[in-house]
Formats: sequence, structure tokens, C-alpha cells
Amino acid sequence: MPSRREIRWSQLKVGTLVLAAICILTVLILLMNGTTGGFFAHKIMLRSYFPNAAGIKDGSPVSLEGVTIGNVSKIRVVPERNPFPVEVTMQVGEWALRDLHTDSTSSIGTAGVLGDSYVDINSTRATGPAPRDNAELRTAGAPSIQSVISSSQVSIEEINQLMHKIETLIDTLNTTRGTLGEIINDPALKKNIVSIAADLQTVTGAIAQGKGTLGQLVNDNTLYTKLNSTVDHLNAITADLNAGKGSAGKMLKDETLFNNLNSAAENISHITAEINSGNGALGKLAKDPAFAQKLDDAITNLDDVLKSVNAGEGTAGQLVKNRALYDHMDQAADQAQQLIKGMRENPKKYLVIRLKLF
Repeated sequence: MPSRREIRWSQLKVGTLVLAAICILTVLILLMNGTTGGFFAHKIMLRSYFPNAAGIKDGSPVSLEGVTIGNVSKIRVVPERNPFPVEVTMQVGEWALRDLHTDSTSSIGTAGVLGDSYVDINSTRATGPAPRDNAELRTAGAPSIQSVISSSQVSIEEINQLMHKIETLIDTLNTTRGTLGEIINDPALKKNIVSIAADLQTVTGAIAQGKGTLGQLVNDNTLYTKLNSTVDHLNAITADLNAGKGSAGKMLKDETLFNNLNSAAENISHITAEINSGNGALGKLAKDPAFAQKLDDAITNLDDVLKSVNAGEGTAGQLVKNRALYDHMDQAADQAQQLIKGMRENPKKYLVIRLKLF
């Protein structure tokens, strides 16, 4: 049987072992705390101001782009910061400073519709330096459960209004009011629709049997044969064109036409150059001011002559405007024609030759 001294020594060893295990377990738990880098890790404080706490409380997580980097350490109301009186102090690990900036923004998010609230820091477009201890981050927005419920309430009211309108529409359709109501509830219209359906069935049956023009088009192979033959002819024509046969083929394949067109274009370009240089009649007309002035004077003189003729001046004007002169000339021409006719009929009457002998 062990002595009392041995028993006390065993109890002391067990107690010492349990105490050491508790200390080691406590240290491990503090070192494995992943939110702020552990108990012994250096931390910094950040502040943000929101119009409403929106469910945030002490110990709520703080995340950066969805990754937890700290916790909320204190929440208080600062009236002089109205309309953003709620001050949220966050404790984050110093290791997260490489991804934090002075122009980063913070907002309050919710894990799901009815989940716990948390502070989310966004550095997607931030480019400033790393914040110092107790620095303030701008607020990007703080959606609250009340706002979500209010927006949901508006949606529910709109759905109720839509359901009410649908019920009214269904009640109207169940009566004979309106066009659709008459279509649904009018027996005569139903009979007409049934009759139309029967006629359509008759027409489709006739088409399926090859009756009528549509039936022939659907069931007769002649049209298909003709179309197939036409396609064959088109293929043959295309092949001839590609082979350079015929006039169209020569236009596509023969370089003579291209050379002629090119030569014609060169001749036209040469003629245009001659005209621009003032050579020839067209060149002088285009470039010589004296020739252009002469042409303008000639046109002016011709215009004056035509005006004189239209005014009845001169012989030509009298011929155009004087009716009596026209009548006399017409009468003289008629008499001359009668004289020539008489001379042909009886030349002896007009041609008398007298001979005198000395």
C-alpha cells in the first residue's frame, strides 16, 4: 500500500500536468485565432460612421472583399456626426494593411436575408496609401433590414395590385363584356370557330390528296422536276461563264475587253489633258478667254437677230410675222406651179421660135 507522501506526490504531478495542458491549450487557441492574426499579433483601429447600426454589434466580423480580417470592438452614437451618427470602431490585423487604403470604403452587409450583419471593406478601386491607426474609412452604404422589408413591402403591394387586376380581367372574361368576353362566351362565335376549323380540315385534306392548285404543288413531282432542271441549266450557264464561253464569259475571262477599256480610259485622260492645256477647239473653248468672248459675242448677236425676227423687223422678220407677204409668196408659188404644169402640157403655147431672114 502506497504511503501518504507518494500519494501527494502523484497528485502534485497530475495537477501540474493538467495546469500545463490548460496553459498550452489557451496559448494555442489565442495563436490560432484567424480573424486578427492571433492574440499576440499587432492590431490597428479603424472607424466608420453609418446612419444606422443595421444589426451590427460588438464582436461582429469585419471582412475585406469577403475575407475576415477583424472584429467590431465598439459601437457608439456620436450626435454631432449627424446624419451619420453611429460610430463603428473596428479592430483589424496589421497584416491586412497591404490591402487597405485610405480611400477604401466600408459598408454594412447581411449574411442572407435574415442573417447576421457584418462590416465589409471594399478596396477594389482604392489607390491611396495604407491607413494609420484610428483612421476613418468612408462609408459606401449601410442597407438595413428595415429598408429591405420596406422594399419588399412595396413589391408585395404591387403584386397585390397586379393580382387584383388579373381577378378583374378574369371576371370580365367570364361575362360577355368586351371583345374577349364575347369570344369566350358567345355560342354563335364558338359555332363559327368550329365551322372554320372543319373547313380548314377539309381544305388540308384536299391538299393532302393532291386536289386543286395547292394540292398539285404539294403532291405533284412535276414542279420539283422543273425546278431541278432549271437549277441544272443555271449550273451549266455558270460553268460556261467560268470557262469564258459566250459573250458574258468573254466579258468575265477575256482580257481584251479590259485592255480596250483601259486604252479608252487612257485616251479620255489624254483628251482631258489636252483640253486642260488649251489645245484644240475644246481646249481654247475651255482655256482661251478671247475665244470664249468671241463665242459669247456670237451668241449675243444671234440672240439680237432672233429678237429682230420675232419683232418682225427686216426681211426675215417680215417673212415670219407678215401674213400678207406669206400669202403673196404662197400665191406666187401656186402660179409658178400652174405655169410649169401648163408648159409641160402644152409647150408650143409658151415656146414660139421665130426665124427672120435678111
